[in-house]
Amino acid sequence: MSASPTLLYARLKAPPKMISGYSSVWLDLRGLNCPLPVLRTRKMLARLASGDRLIVECTDPLAVVDIPHLLHETGDTLERQEAMNGLFIFHIKRGKG
Repeated sequence: MSASPTLLYARLKAPPKMISGYSSVWLDLRGLNCPLPVLRTRKMLARLASGDRLIVECTDPLAVVDIPHLLHETGDTLERQEAMNGLFIFHIKRGKG
């Protein structure tokens, strides 16, 4: 990824807030079931530079366990996690990986 602010979309519904100097990626995984949300999250994280943000939306209730466990393994940071009406949103900051 370049050093300039960039915004990438994957089935975007609404743009995330920009973070100066880093890119933000919005990953829409609604409708996918285990293990696809965690596998696609891992794949997208591998493409991001250190400090980039990934916002993941999914409807799989198992992602509440799987995604934080993935981040513990990869050293990335779960900055915020939200759940509302069956939608789970994870705000992730890419570590130094």
